[in-house]
Amino acid sequence: MPALQAFFKKETVFCVSLLLALFSMLLVRPDPTYLTYPDYRTLALLFCLMIVVAGFQSLGVFARLGRVLLRRARSLRRLSLVFVLLCFFCSMLITNDVTLLTFVPFTILVFRMIGQEAALTRLVVLETIAANLGSMATPIGNPQNLYLYSAFELDAPSFLWAVLPYAGLSLLGLILLAVFPQRAAPAVGAIPAAPRPEEDAKPLFPALVPFLVLLFLCLLVVFRVLPYGPVLVCVAVVVFLVNRKLYRSVDYFLLLTFLCFFIFIGNLKRIPAVDALLTALVSGRELWAGILTSQVISNVPAAILLADFSREIPALLTGVNLGGLGTLIASLASLISFQLFTRAFPQKKGAYFRSFTLYNVGFLALLAAAAAVLTRFAP
Repeated sequence: MPALQAFFKKETVFCVSLLLALFSMLLVRPDPTYLTYPDYRTLALLFCLMIVVAGFQSLGVFARLGRVLLRRARSLRRLSLVFVLLCFFCSMLITNDVTLLTFVPFTILVFRMIGQEAALTRLVVLETIAANLGSMATPIGNPQNLYLYSAFELDAPSFLWAVLPYAGLSLLGLILLAVFPQRAAPAVGAIPAAPRPEEDAKPLFPALVPFLVLLFLCLLVVFRVLPYGPVLVCVAVVVFLVNRKLYRSVDYFLLLTFLCFFIFIGNLKRIPAVDALLTALVSGRELWAGILTSQVISNVPAAILLADFSREIPALLTGVNLGGLGTLIASLASLISFQLFTRAFPQKKGAYFRSFTLYNVGFLALLAAAAAVLTRFAP
């Protein structure tokens, strides 16, 4: 029983999605139509991107990038800005959760080294917002973008209009907050953020080549230049030959969560009364449906749940991305930061939660107000 409780606590979203899928199977008996429910292209892309990003991470690419940038920092203010911008821009490529797993521990290490732990609560909150909002700017920045862009074949103008104005506004706000006057602090100087000399002296490029090629192939699938099947096989074979341990780094429960939601939603759509009700509730209200639903079940499940009942997918895309702000569970990546921070500073759990809520609600209110205006002029 303790093991089951621990598993449910760790994989809550997957467990809920599994229960929903099983419940829906009582309403619609399994048949061959079930095989048409999943979006296999999205599942294949998620697997490929997760394992390729794990390859970059295994080579220390992102930590090395952080150390290079940190050596240029000379003040607490500039140091804070570097970390926030790292989270914002890296999340566009390696997703918000991987970004936070990489840079939050790095941030805590560096600020402990320079004796500035007092600044960490606010900074980790800003890093979390930066990762959640930066990831919205590209189709591969987070799972909900990948799913909506891939499954509903959004064109580039619609996608960019749905995300870039809010990414730009949030970047401006984050820069202002990162450099906001803080207590006087001495110059930081060059920071030995990690055991730097030997690690950074090793040549990185030869080992990077296979993963750069695989990432390029994945992007060609995202932009519908190549079919996903051959690329999936290529990624699986190359990773097996280069570093088969990377298979352990894939979040298989995220893939299973998608699969369970596909089953649940596919069954709901086969019940005429439920399909008509959900379509009536969501259609035309995609922005607010995405924001509000994300507050309760997080934005990835919200995107999967609402998409098939939506008429305006770009508005839903905006809604679920902005919906990652607000509550602590609105984006599962936010829980990663919370766990990493409170593990290092258990006595500051309440302070972190208050700061997180204040800044997230503020950003959500600002961006939702902008979205209420801009969605009226969507192409």
